[in-house]
Amino acid sequence: MATFAPVVPQVTSIPNTTVGGRNTGTATGFIPEIWSDEIKASYTNNLVLASKIKTMSMKGKKGDTIHVPIPDRGAASAKAPETAVTLIAGTTEDLQINIDQHFEYSRMIEDIAGTQALSSLRSFYTEDAGFAMAVNVDTSLFNLGVGLKAGNALSLSPTDKANWVSPQAFKVGTAGALSAYNGTTASLPFDDVSLRDGLQTLDDANVPMTGRFFVIPPALVNQIRGLARFSSSDFVNFKQTSTGEIGNLYGVPIFVSTNVPSVANTGTGTPSERMTLLAHKDAYVLAEQVGIRTQTQYKQEFLSTLMTADRLYGRQVYRAEAAVVIAVAP
Repeated sequence: MATFAPVVPQVTSIPNTTVGGRNTGTATGFIPEIWSDEIKASYTNNLVLASKIKTMSMKGKKGDTIHVPIPDRGAASAKAPETAVTLIAGTTEDLQINIDQHFEYSRMIEDIAGTQALSSLRSFYTEDAGFAMAVNVDTSLFNLGVGLKAGNALSLSPTDKANWVSPQAFKVGTAGALSAYNGTTASLPFDDVSLRDGLQTLDDANVPMTGRFFVIPPALVNQIRGLARFSSSDFVNFKQTSTGEIGNLYGVPIFVSTNVPSVANTGTGTPSERMTLLAHKDAYVLAEQVGIRTQTQYKQEFLSTLMTADRLYGRQVYRAEAAVVIAVAP
């Protein structure tokens, strides 16, 4: 009787790549977690204004609106002997923050590019995505300056000079003194007096000393570097300015951003002023529902990998009295 050798089942082997002790397949370079970490790091490094203001997390929660109570300040009362305490009948406003800002950054990476390009290709895309997201958020927050007027009108165009007119907006006048911004008369050169007047406006509104900041455009940095008062060792945190850093003026840290809004000169379209921001961290609030999220998907019909980073957030003026917009010459 014939005997048969046992049949050995055929096993199909798929070459894979093992990274960090786990099998990741051949698409290691497109693992979403890695892309997300890199983009978030780049995004954080490029933020200026968003990292200075009040932030609220809405991650993992449903809904499209956040209701934030704004209680008014109370006053102390003298205590009379053998009488009840004086109750404060305070009022609380309801600030609504609409989560309506959804922006994305997408790239299609061809297979041939993924095969032949240098490994720095992904690094460029992640850094560029992070930079683009940071510019979008910071610009959106800077534009809240048009909402410092009554009603916090976020729908107003920030490129129209008239929309910036508010009790909290000023221009530089004679000898550097601040005067009300009217949207018509151009600002004169910024001076030490300009900053001191802006700080006094915050002081008069009882805005806390700690948590203040001043964000200016590169053009103003160039201007004040020529003023001895701004570069003296006894003015800038008792140290000379160096490596392009402005430092700390009157206890207020100075930050430089190219996202400081420009307003056009009527009839010419050329920038006539830059709207700097001297504020406290409670002036604006940023509510984030979806942080930097990165997803990748292979598109067979294109023989490419689609990479998309997106972010969902809302922003609003929290305490208008805690912000001062100073229009400066470009």
